[in-house]
Amino acid sequence: MRLKTKVLVVVTLIFGLLITGCTSATGGENSSDKIELKFLHKWPQPQYAPYFEDVVKEFEKQNPNIKINMEAIADEPMKDKLRVVLGGNDVPDIMFSWSGEFAKKFVRAGAALDLTSYLNEDTAWKNSFIPASLQPFSSDGKNYGIPLRFNGKFFVYNKDIFDKYQLKEPKNFDEFLQVLETLKQGGETPIILGNQGPWAAIHYLTGLNQKMVPNDVRLKDYNPRTGEFTDPGYIKAMEMLRDLNKEGYFMENVNASSHDMALQLFFAGKGAIFYVELEEFPDIEKNLKGNWDFFAMPPIKEGKGNQNFITGAPDGFIVSSKTEHPKEAIAFLKFLTSKENAVKLAEQLGWPSPIDGATNPDTALKQVVEGVDMMKEAEGMVEWLDTDVHAKVAGVYLTNIQLLLDGTKSPEEIMKEVQDVAKQVQMD
Repeated sequence: MRLKTKVLVVVTLIFGLLITGCTSATGGENSSDKIELKFLHKWPQPQYAPYFEDVVKEFEKQNPNIKINMEAIADEPMKDKLRVVLGGNDVPDIMFSWSGEFAKKFVRAGAALDLTSYLNEDTAWKNSFIPASLQPFSSDGKNYGIPLRFNGKFFVYNKDIFDKYQLKEPKNFDEFLQVLETLKQGGETPIILGNQGPWAAIHYLTGLNQKMVPNDVRLKDYNPRTGEFTDPGYIKAMEMLRDLNKEGYFMENVNASSHDMALQLFFAGKGAIFYVELEEFPDIEKNLKGNWDFFAMPPIKEGKGNQNFITGAPDGFIVSSKTEHPKEAIAFLKFLTSKENAVKLAEQLGWPSPIDGATNPDTALKQVVEGVDMMKEAEGMVEWLDTDVHAKVAGVYLTNIQLLLDGTKSPEEIMKEVQDVAKQVQMD
């Protein structure tokens, strides 16, 4: 009996050690070996940062075996940051990315984890997204990114100024030009534009390219392997943008003012129309207090593209293919994009969420809800030109768009440069 008792004690001790070891390996609450995930996003601003801090804090509370090391880098520096980290060994497990070509270059480099199986295994999670928000993060039928915001671009207008001239929202681009001419003849500045950061005018060209160029041609050109950019619609789109400035429809010195400076002019009633992103709507309401409304870029009768697209795209996160903890990274992304946190995103930040139903009249501004509905009903989204084409092609557009507006370079000259760089990209 004594021998049996000793054996039983030894077995019990061994079993206890094994259980302890298993608990440590799976990161139990008493584990001293926490899994650490590096999380990189692009919203360090004081009005946005607390949201992410709260999300991380709550996730860590619910998952005590996981530590989130968070870093936030602002919009423009983010592009340089991603180039640096992806070229080294210290790669974040979860990192911000724009959709479209910006994300696809990470896919081609093998730097982005294929998330298709994780989405397919959790259909409730996959089906919680508005379908149009997942597609821009796909490549060759596979999903490589998870959207956080569902953003679109719209013209907002000052209702007092429109009422003064008895103007209505234009139903096509010809009517749009008539509205602008009426405003100009009345002594108003028709459109406020701050193009010191050339992305602002590029957003105009994003929609104009899409509406003027056949979709199959544009998609072929935006693919780095096949891009030629020879369709005459590209030159026509540039001419239309140039003429908005040439005809005096933009404010003076557009290239000397930042987007934020231009916003302040619009808030002060110095112009009738401004082209802004959906996420900026709460700021518009804060300053104009109901005295505004919005419309999408109107269809162009002679355009060869689909006229029922809306300019915009989701942005969100990709998971590094080098991560040692893919399941934990996915768990964090599921938590970040849960309905509960999506509702908070809409309520606290005023951002349109890609989670179906999160942006609703109880959580968001009426115009934000209407904008999301318009994007859901659109036949497609055309993503920002400067992130939807190869970086070298985008560079040509960005460095020349100011020269187009001030008349220094013609559309033909710029498109010749685009075509030459597109050929170089094909050979890279």
